Order: sequence, then structure tokens, then C-alpha cells
Amino acid sequence: QVQLVESGGGLVQAGGSLRLSCAASGRTFSSYTMGWFRQAPGKEHEFVAAISWSGGSTSYADSVKGRFTISRDNAKNTVYLKMNSLKPEDTAVYYCAAGVSIAAMGHWGQGTQVTVSS
Repeated sequence: QVQLVESGGGLVQAGGSLRLSCAASGRTFSSYTMGWFRQAPGKEHEFVAAISWSGGSTSYADSVKGRFTISRDNAKNTVYLKMNSLKPEDTAVYYCAAGVSIAAMGHWGQGTQVTVSS
């Protein structure tokens, strides 16, 4: 079992920045892909970004590409999501996830709220 704990959410004005952290503990495999997903009120769960622990490759949703950056610190078993130029439509609960691929995320964190005001 892999345990994931998100932190760093909060309230920020449009155009501002925020950095989310996801600390992993337990049985974490170096080959696992780590990712961020989000769910806004009235909307479906959606993919935001992912990063490979083994290769360092990254993937982003078109809606956040160029604004968000996913990174990792393997020594700390931590994944980050730096969010710049935030928009009100970025408001959502952000969830950290881990799995063998983006399509097979089997472990999830509790979520952290990000609210972007106009």
C-alpha cells in the first residue's frame, strides 16, 4: 500500500501562483508514474499532469500546459505541481495519484482544495 498526502492548496487570486506537494510513503516503486488530477464542482474528474519516476518524462493536459510544471524529488519521495498564471477555472480539488501508468493509477491521496478568485 502506497500512502499519498497532498498539501499546499489554498486561496489565490487569478494570475497568482501556488505549489502543491505530494508526499509518498509505504511501498513506492521507482518505476511508478506519479500524477495530478482534479475535480471541480459539477465537472468530471480530469487529468492534469504526470511524471515518470524512472524516466523523468512528463505529460500535461492542454488546459494547463505552459502554466503548470510537475516535478519530483526522489530522495524525498515527493512530487510537486507548480501552478502559475492561475485562472478561476483552475478551481478544484486536486488529487495526487500513483500507478504503473496514467491509465492505471491505483493509489490516491485525500485531495487538497485550490480556489482561484477573479
